[in-house]
Amino acid sequence: MKVALITGASAGLGKEFLKALPSAFPDIEEYWLISRNRDKLLEAARLVPKQCRVFPLDLTKDESYDKLSRYLGEFQPEISLLVNNSGCGFLGDVGEGELSRQVQMVDLNLKGLTAVTHLAIPYMPAGGHIVNISSIASFCPNARMTVYSASKSYVTAFTLGIGEELKKRGITATAVCPGPMDTDFIVSGGIKGHSKTFDLLPYCDPAKVAKGALEAAKRGQSVYTPTLFYKFYRVVAKLAPAKLMMKASKT
Repeated sequence: MKVALITGASAGLGKEFLKALPSAFPDIEEYWLISRNRDKLLEAARLVPKQCRVFPLDLTKDESYDKLSRYLGEFQPEISLLVNNSGCGFLGDVGEGELSRQVQMVDLNLKGLTAVTHLAIPYMPAGGHIVNISSIASFCPNARMTVYSASKSYVTAFTLGIGEELKKRGITATAVCPGPMDTDFIVSGGIKGHSKTFDLLPYCDPAKVAKGALEAAKRGQSVYTPTLFYKFYRVVAKLAPAKLMMKASKT
């Protein structure tokens, strides 16, 4: 049975992926949805006109990787699509505020994404796709969101690396690098209303990001950046000195 495995499926961009998937990948027969909250997962599952399995797992916890490994071994799915959407980001300088928030970004954005990918790859056939949600923050360090931007730099680099490794198996990997979106992410991260930069930047439409990301994955595109504005920013970030870019992109 062809399966789509989606983390962070219970809200925001994750829900938009669920809405976009049936038309983008009509041959996928079953969706596996991962997030911490079981009730929200069940609610999200109702958006999909196909069979869903919900797995309430906290991907910052090592025991969740053991559980996922057991589920994969038991059901032996053919994972045609993996969407690593789980992630978090908090506004604030390193050395200030709660340590738990800085560590949570590392655990979820890096460790969780790496673990799920590592566990899923053995179950992926030729023609499979991996979609990792990164950010425009991966293009240069962002002061006041230093750990977040560093974590997303890892996601983009990780995606490019596994994409090269998986070529021989016919599996593609795509890093999705959108700008800010009006979802719970910027509220729970203490960003909305507390960053002049975020208030000024053009926001991306989550529905368009999800649809564009899936189309990019089908094309085998390594990095997908929505909107001309952020495509231009990506080019500038490659060419301009890092110190200049950090001043321009300070949150």
